Amino acid sequence: MDIGALRRDTPGTGNRIHLNNAGAGLLSRRTLEAVVSHLELEAAIGGYEAAGRERERIDATYGQLARLVGGRPEEIALFDNSTRAWNAAFYSLAFKPGDRILTGRAEYGSNVLAYLQTAQRTGAEVVVVPNDEDGQLDTAALANLIDERTRLVGVTHVPTSGGLVNPVAEVGRLTRDAGVPFLLDATQSVGQFPVDVDELGCDMLTATGRKFLRGPRGTGFLWVRSEALSFLEPHVVEVAAATWDGNRGFTWHDGARRFGTWEASYANVLGLSAAARQASDLGMDEIGRRAFALGDRLRDGLDSVPGVTTHDLGRQRCAIVTCSVDGMTADEVAASLAARGINVSVTDPVQTQFDTEERNIHPLVRLSPHYYNTEDEIDRTVEACTEIAAAR
Repeated sequence: MDIGALRRDTPGTGNRIHLNNAGAGLLSRRTLEAVVSHLELEAAIGGYEAAGRERERIDATYGQLARLVGGRPEEIALFDNSTRAWNAAFYSLAFKPGDRILTGRAEYGSNVLAYLQTAQRTGAEVVVVPNDEDGQLDTAALANLIDERTRLVGVTHVPTSGGLVNPVAEVGRLTRDAGVPFLLDATQSVGQFPVDVDELGCDMLTATGRKFLRGPRGTGFLWVRSEALSFLEPHVVEVAAATWDGNRGFTWHDGARRFGTWEASYANVLGLSAAARQASDLGMDEIGRRAFALGDRLRDGLDSVPGVTTHDLGRQRCAIVTCSVDGMTADEVAASLAARGINVSVTDPVQTQFDTEERNIHPLVRLSPHYYNTEDEIDRTVEACTEIAAAR
């Protein structure tokens, strides 16, 4: 990669050291231009007319996203965020008393709430798979828990609260062998490192545009394996999802678009398409190698600072790094870094309930570099944390 050129194409790198890509990545100029130019076109000729003129580019978004995850365009549905995409997939499954939902300790908070609501409504049971000795989902335990009552396995690939990368390819192998649906939350992984739905073996995958993919906020998507449509019934139907049969019934549209909605921000859709195309053009293998290397450099640097402790779990760890500073709250550390021009965020205990129950260490400082960050920025951040810890 030509990091200098990538940074020149990313206006935000001139203002801050941005280590909050797990929150929202910095837009590139090409993505910004895609969004702004369409808004200007809408202002000039009208929203419907602009959509009609740009229809081919809008429709190409499905192919760009499919290419990114190894799927097909007809397996993609667009949403305004990943949570709505995830809900569209999850609530398309029917549950009854005694059904089991298996999930991990790293599961995202909104997903957990949906599981609990469904359990209250239907009498299904939520079963939390324990972690193994490395802190990742214990696939041996999962294998023993999957039985004839299992209706769904739902797993978060990378948690919002740390650098863990769950062994989801093995989860996919187990669910395929058992014939159990597998819903993968890939919100923090798509755009950070390669994701291939066939290799991972999931039936449904959800992702966002705003994080490591570097797309605009207000974008997300759902991928649904074509074969999974036979056991999924979208919870909501509207004119973009189905066709009235002329009497008192309707027919679902082909493919995953039956999960989507008619209205969309096409400026954001085109921005998402531009971001996905840029990631594919750069190469997700290369992006992943650099992101992981920067994460390792940051984690190793922080581990060497007296008074600073990192808290990332797993055998494989990505570019998300969580830490604490003795004698300081996470908010205090984040504010001190912000005063030095370094963007970070803070983990929220309610966003990873099961991990909070297990470790009770949140909130933590969350730092998340991406490929356009430099080694010098990582080292300067470690120096800043050293100063903060020494002055506590």
